Amino acid sequence: MSPHIVCLSFDFDAVSSWIVNGRSTPTMMSRGEFGAVGAPRVLSLLKKYDIASTWFIPGVTLQTYPEICEMVAAEGHEIGHHGWSHIPPANLPYEEERDQLALGNEAIERLCGQKARGYRSPSWDLSQHSVDLLLEQGFIYDSSMMGDDYTPYHVRKGDIIHPDARVEFGSPTELIEMPISWSTDDFPHFEYIRNKSSVTPGLRATDAVLDNWIGDFEYLRETLDWGILTYTCHPFCIGRGHRMLMLEKLIIALIDGGARFLTMESAVKEFLMRRAN
Repeated sequence: MSPHIVCLSFDFDAVSSWIVNGRSTPTMMSRGEFGAVGAPRVLSLLKKYDIASTWFIPGVTLQTYPEICEMVAAEGHEIGHHGWSHIPPANLPYEEERDQLALGNEAIERLCGQKARGYRSPSWDLSQHSVDLLLEQGFIYDSSMMGDDYTPYHVRKGDIIHPDARVEFGSPTELIEMPISWSTDDFPHFEYIRNKSSVTPGLRATDAVLDNWIGDFEYLRETLDWGILTYTCHPFCIGRGHRMLMLEKLIIALIDGGARFLTMESAVKEFLMRRAN
């Protein structure tokens, strides 16, 4: 077995991420609706190469697109928790964050027969309460932070940041972090967003992004005896034709490079077994 693992993950936000940012006009909604076009394309590509992946799905997406979510589960992909309505937990009071975690897990359990094992916070912004709540609700791993790139680690709680900017690090918990990065996320590279005071240009050429993404795996393979690289994609973003071609080229390059594809839950289990030996 290859010691170099790749986790392909897909955040099936659909319309939720646009609504929560106040972008609910028909045209903005249609950008999210394209996720219902992109998701089957992604599923077809994964099936072609027999790859199991992890899909982080908000509760409102589970309700809005039940047939597509059922397809994801039926084809053997892991379903992770991605909030209820795609509100970043850092913007929620404690009780509401707790309730949204519970609501999302109820929806996932109805679909999969079990609660989510993994969590990815909307917009990758945890609150001061998130770690305690995730542990309380039985999550095994989180995938919202960026403290490493190829090696999972135990999430801390109780960090203290002093007024003079000194930091006292808290204590590690049993929650495992599956680190991510904006550089291996399709959204900032490709999505064009125009605000009143700023523009996120996006719309990058796929060749440049593909070269970066393959380079991240090559560095893993050349420098570490074992490691995990996680890519994050959104069906409404990666599902566009030229980007689907890029995704297939990425998969082929990773296969040729000896990558082993696992769901994030399976990768976490391997990490824990390796650490125990």
